[in-house]
Amino acid sequence: MEQSQARGPQPDPAALAATVAALQPRARTELAKLVAFKSVADEAQFPRSECEAAAHWVADALRAEGLRDVTLLDTPDGTRSVYGCLPGPEGSPTVLLYAHYDVQPPLDEAAWLSPPFELTERDGRWYGRGAADCKGGVIMHLTALRALREHGGVPVGVKVIVEGSEEQGTGGLERYAEAHPELLTADAVVIGDAGNFRVGLPTVTASLRGMSNFRVQVDTLEGNLHSGQFGGAAPDALAALIRILDSLRAEDGSTTVDGMDASATWEGLQYPEEDFRKDAKVLDGVELIGGGTVADRIWARPAVTVLGIDCPPVVGATSSVQASARATVSLRVPPGTDEAEAARLLSAHLVSAAPWGARVTVEKVGQGQPFRADTSSPAYASMAEAMRLAYEGQEMQISGMGGSIPLCNTLTSLYPEAEMLLIGLSEPDAQIHAVNESVSPEELERLSLAEALFLVNYADAKR
Repeated sequence: MEQSQARGPQPDPAALAATVAALQPRARTELAKLVAFKSVADEAQFPRSECEAAAHWVADALRAEGLRDVTLLDTPDGTRSVYGCLPGPEGSPTVLLYAHYDVQPPLDEAAWLSPPFELTERDGRWYGRGAADCKGGVIMHLTALRALREHGGVPVGVKVIVEGSEEQGTGGLERYAEAHPELLTADAVVIGDAGNFRVGLPTVTASLRGMSNFRVQVDTLEGNLHSGQFGGAAPDALAALIRILDSLRAEDGSTTVDGMDASATWEGLQYPEEDFRKDAKVLDGVELIGGGTVADRIWARPAVTVLGIDCPPVVGATSSVQASARATVSLRVPPGTDEAEAARLLSAHLVSAAPWGARVTVEKVGQGQPFRADTSSPAYASMAEAMRLAYEGQEMQISGMGGSIPLCNTLTSLYPEAEMLLIGLSEPDAQIHAVNESVSPEELERLSLAEALFLVNYADAKR
């Protein structure tokens, strides 16, 4: 990447904070525009044109901030990622900033208190699908770069990559990066798709679980049968599927995949059970599942989830023995476990657990390796100081995250010397992937400032 002229004087943190604060009305306006795109990367649910429009909006925003070589990358899964770069002063390091513009589907739109694709302010938060995950991350990066441009320029080389299919887990950007390894080279990578452990507590995520997603189909009959005439002897595919899915959990709810270790523990920041119950909105009297600490269960151990089942709905159901049934099963794979091996074990378990000789077909539909960062790197020290200033003396915490960002492992494999940091706006109150997703505008402001300060600190650390 071509270098620009030497950097100017280092900006005063207080002046930088004031600039970031002054940019917040623009941030809200732009986030509203971005949230309005129904950019679910699944043409069975929303038209492709919504993702295309969101990608073009991001590209235009990057060009407006002076980024060069802005390109819409056609990735192998049929979606588009947006790339741009900004040369830094001579001798400065390069930082890659990541976010994604695709979002989860809104689920039950009637359960939203305001339209999911219309950014709405309520009780001091901004509500809308993707507000935190991860369109807010796009705005965070833009705001940090804008603030630095008003204070002498960005002191490092910057590359920005905004993915178009992260939520689908279809690996488009990973495969593109592997085919074009020179594109995303950087000294440090800031993944803007994580979140603080709690609002107001600055946090960097140091580990992620990977994932293996499967569709499992069970077939027992050539066609549905009258339950009165054949029920009691005819093998019911739906009942067989339920047996298979139930075999994936022990009595206490722990994940039990044959041959997979589920005993690892988490060392570090802990997650008090009462806090977790509140964050997860567990109903009174309902127990948490699994054993060990909450941190063990959500950051260090495998977790299986049934994402969906194809079967007759209650309304309109007929008196029939089901000939076929299908489900999507997701396995979160903890750091230290190879995703391919975990996938093999899960696939074998699903087949072997079939009762009555039922025919089982298993299809892998998504994957991603787990991730663990090196927290002793200069980038972590630079971010710790940046967060301390942005959060007025609060010390940076290091946590795990149970979710998956497959690109992290791809980048680690391609660029083993790159330092990896995960920050973002998806704190518990954001309710990402659920109805009524929201973002805290205060967190958006503080993290935008933290990122700007980090780029300054990192330039000095690598000088």
